[in-house]
Amino acid sequence: MPILKNKWWPLLALLIVLWSGFIGLSIANNKVDVKTQKEEYKVGERLPNTSVATANSIAPYRKLNWDELMPADWDPMKVLKGLDLSKLKDSDPRAMEALERVREAWKDSPIVFDLNGTRIEIPGFVVPLDVNYDSVKEFLLVPYFGACIHVPPPPGNQILHVLVPKTLTKKQQKTLKRAMLIYGTISISGTLATVSSNTSMGFASYQVKADLIEPYKPPNNLKNTR
Repeated sequence: MPILKNKWWPLLALLIVLWSGFIGLSIANNKVDVKTQKEEYKVGERLPNTSVATANSIAPYRKLNWDELMPADWDPMKVLKGLDLSKLKDSDPRAMEALERVREAWKDSPIVFDLNGTRIEIPGFVVPLDVNYDSVKEFLLVPYFGACIHVPPPPGNQILHVLVPKTLTKKQQKTLKRAMLIYGTISISGTLATVSSNTSMGFASYQVKADLIEPYKPPNNLKNTR
């Protein structure tokens, strides 16, 4: 029976909150100034699955949901079976133990090979890999804020290694640089490959050769909820 992927994320979000309490993590103490973002995000917060960015290309891009990058029969939270996270308090050592079990189980997360060569559009949070933000060649895209920076990285099948083309317009370069500076949100369109990359900020199970890099625009029904 396929796993209901929308059920795994709330469990991980709760685990992140518990883990954050354990190490005394707070937005105010982060080096990244999230207040400079137009939309502020909490550590561990995920973007809506619906993408509304515009793909200015002759060939259409498939709007990809992050959960589609995980095989339907893979349960990322199986390792926590029998543990009721809702009964754990902030800074409970069992939260740290649970998170370590999750991290170990995610090292060899499976991928969806049928997606190889698919032209996709997907929104996410930027994790910089390049030091020079004026000449970015690559970066990671992840589904929730703080991944790889403030909280442990997601499964490899939830990390995209994005290769930046030399043909970016000045507008796209500006969008990317701003996102790099604040670990912000963008929407990318390009060709997905089932190629893994072991980067300094995490293991990515997929690679994307980007064609377009655009600002992320939340769905209309979410614009006034922050």
